[in-house]
Amino acid sequence: MTATEILSQLKKLGRDSYKKVLLNHGVSEPVFGVKIEEMKKIQNRVKKDYQLALELYDTGVYDAMYLAGLIADDAQMTKKDLQHWVANSGTAALAEYTVAWVAAESNHGWELAHKWIDSPKEAVATAGWSTLAGLAAIKDDAELDLAELKRLLQRVQKTIHDAPNRVRYVMNNFVISVGCYVRALTELALQTAAKIGPVSVDLGNTACKVPSAAEYIRKVEKRGTIGKKRKTVKC
Repeated sequence: MTATEILSQLKKLGRDSYKKVLLNHGVSEPVFGVKIEEMKKIQNRVKKDYQLALELYDTGVYDAMYLAGLIADDAQMTKKDLQHWVANSGTAALAEYTVAWVAAESNHGWELAHKWIDSPKEAVATAGWSTLAGLAAIKDDAELDLAELKRLLQRVQKTIHDAPNRVRYVMNNFVISVGCYVRALTELALQTAAKIGPVSVDLGNTACKVPSAAEYIRKVEKRGTIGKKRKTVKC
């Protein structure tokens, strides 16, 4: 399948009702309004395709860019590819999810995430924190720099309330991810969450709420799944 053929399919699969939902969540035009379940069907047919993913992302159509993240061959993604993706994400959904997911599962996630979180550009910084959250969720603790994660928790504690809007949201998610997936840092994440307190984020014309990091981690703790890693961050 070519990018042109897939783009044609996506256009036919678009629904105005779902497009409205996406627009309310801050997605920018052009967007067709294709539900993720429909994208998954295409993903199952394509599997992984490095070049096709690059071509779909460069269409600039939100649905195609999201699908690009699902079919990307993460191991082949270069730092240049990922820098291009984050620079052209254009919307919080792509920066925080698509770009961050692929970066976390690439060979360059840790390095790029540290670079991105220092960016003055909100979308780039959110991609960085989301990538770090993804790495905590999928990497064995032995592969993680726990000392650096501790430092990052301290950074969140000190700076979250002064950070840009969406950066506050993903910083909060980073605390949750470390607390849930890195057993050795669960208590520190809970202490960090307690010191941070409620996090205020403008989530636009949606019913979404900012989760309480402490409550979320405690629920996972009660379920007995602290430290259970995910196979992938993509969904």
